[in-house]
Amino acid sequence: MRMQAIQYLKQHLHYSGGKARADMIAALTVAAIALPQGIAYALIAGVDPRFGLYSAIFITAIASIFGSSSHLVNGPTSAISLVVFSTLGFFEPDARLDAYEGMFLLGIMVGSIQIVIAVFKLGDLTRYISESVILGFMTGAAVLLAIGQVGNALGLRDKGTAHDQVFYRLWLTLTGGKINVQALGITVVTIVLALALRKLVRRYRLPQMDMLVVLVIVSVATYFLGWTIPGADGKTLIAVSASVPASLPLPHIPEIKFDWIPQLSRGALAIAFLGLLEALAIAKSIANQTGQVLDYNRQCLAEGIGNLSGGFLQCLPGSGSLSRSAINFQAGARTKFSGVLAALVIAVAVLALAPLTKYIPKPALAGLLILTAVRLIDLPRLRYTFRASGFDVVLVLITVFTAIFVDIEYSILTGVALSIILFVPRAAKIKGAELVVSEEGIVRERVASDPACTSILIFDLEGEIFFGAAPDLDRYLDDLRERALQSGIRAIVLRLKRVRNPDIVCLERVEHFLHTAQRLGLTVLLAGVRPELARSFSKVGFAEWFPQDRLFPENEEDDTDSATLKAVRHAYELLGDDANTCNHCASIQRYEARKASLYYLV
Repeated sequence: MRMQAIQYLKQHLHYSGGKARADMIAALTVAAIALPQGIAYALIAGVDPRFGLYSAIFITAIASIFGSSSHLVNGPTSAISLVVFSTLGFFEPDARLDAYEGMFLLGIMVGSIQIVIAVFKLGDLTRYISESVILGFMTGAAVLLAIGQVGNALGLRDKGTAHDQVFYRLWLTLTGGKINVQALGITVVTIVLALALRKLVRRYRLPQMDMLVVLVIVSVATYFLGWTIPGADGKTLIAVSASVPASLPLPHIPEIKFDWIPQLSRGALAIAFLGLLEALAIAKSIANQTGQVLDYNRQCLAEGIGNLSGGFLQCLPGSGSLSRSAINFQAGARTKFSGVLAALVIAVAVLALAPLTKYIPKPALAGLLILTAVRLIDLPRLRYTFRASGFDVVLVLITVFTAIFVDIEYSILTGVALSIILFVPRAAKIKGAELVVSEEGIVRERVASDPACTSILIFDLEGEIFFGAAPDLDRYLDDLRERALQSGIRAIVLRLKRVRNPDIVCLERVEHFLHTAQRLGLTVLLAGVRPELARSFSKVGFAEWFPQDRLFPENEEDDTDSATLKAVRHAYELLGDDANTCNHCASIQRYEARKASLYYLV
């Protein structure tokens, strides 16, 4: 039976022994960094360390199974944990059990929002959210992350609540106690060791287990120094991480108090958007190197299922992890099963080693988190952004400012809203250009030296013709009509090849223009009409009143002539050579020669 199962996997899933070995090596490497990160990110969120480890097990495995990316590793992240901390700030400090139940409910809300996004296939809409929002958010999150660990790094007890501004909390912390010299020493030693080991790892291309190795070294050293062993009063010389039970959680239905919902909803929206943006950005980045074709909506669904399930399994909400995903890819993972294997390794480690977490010094975790914060700030990308575009600079600065001085939940929502608000005017900009038939019989864009034509006006429109573009569309069409009347022009060729996504507002504008032109005795020919636009014309009944011989659809299969040339020739036919008194037209070859030589160039 076992051999049959193996053969089935090989035959139907194409999962060979070579892929299994590569995935296992990558999984061990990922697990080595996920263990300390799971504990540390729970510390950032202000919850029990076990919830971070549970997230590194269950959300990682579930999202890997349902996801599209072969290398994306999900689970707890520093940015998500910061938003969780802020979102749970309305709970009183001594109401820890309520805060935990609120966190589980938050995970369910986040997952539900992400699943709705996936079901309605809205995952592709994330491409309209500028990456500068993520850059700004990560920069702001890094600053908050570093500031939030100052207390642990100095051995001071954090003062204030999540409702207080971060710099005010920092001030209360620094002035509310005496610095613990041992804690400060541990923080410094941890940072120095981590930097040295990272250099060795990169130089000799060793497995990226430096964070775990540093944590083990420092924890063992402080244990033998007696700093993490409780004294007679039950207290340790330096603060330590809470103990994690050597067990996995059973399914748990969170307690629901409806007065929590409004308090949690803002954070749930922020985490849902941030989680999808993080995960998709990381998956895209790796896919660009591997050539993998991603299904964005499927990945959104995987994120949602992971967080929804995690809410019932006592998990800290999570998303795609940049560090763990990069390590998974660099360690040679071949399939998304590497994420499942990493989760299994973490689960085994929790069952076997969890009680030892009570000897992990909080200053050591603080040192690693401060390093993580520094690495989150992408200085080369920031410099590039500030040089490249004022649009992106505004997004980065506003997102960073909102994260640090207002609220981290608002920062991502503000960035997303601004990104969309600033995108819409850009998308609504349609371009118009007058075309002309030159003396050589070329249809091209008109330049200032071209003589004016008093018989035919050829005009090209380009852009998204939806409600946002209606004012620009009105301006172009009104100008065409007025110019035709003032110059005695009898025919207008309107090229629509490059217009996209028509809606009812702009269709009405075009229809109004055509009706007005007919009343004024102007002949309007529509050239380059693409199938999408033709279907829209048909649905609103253009065929009932607009002459079909004046509609020239774009036919990409016909490479002998373009719709624009056909429309221009037809306009000359309608005018006739005898009735065409335009000096510009007279200077062009006569009709038969023009028909043979006319060609299009834009």
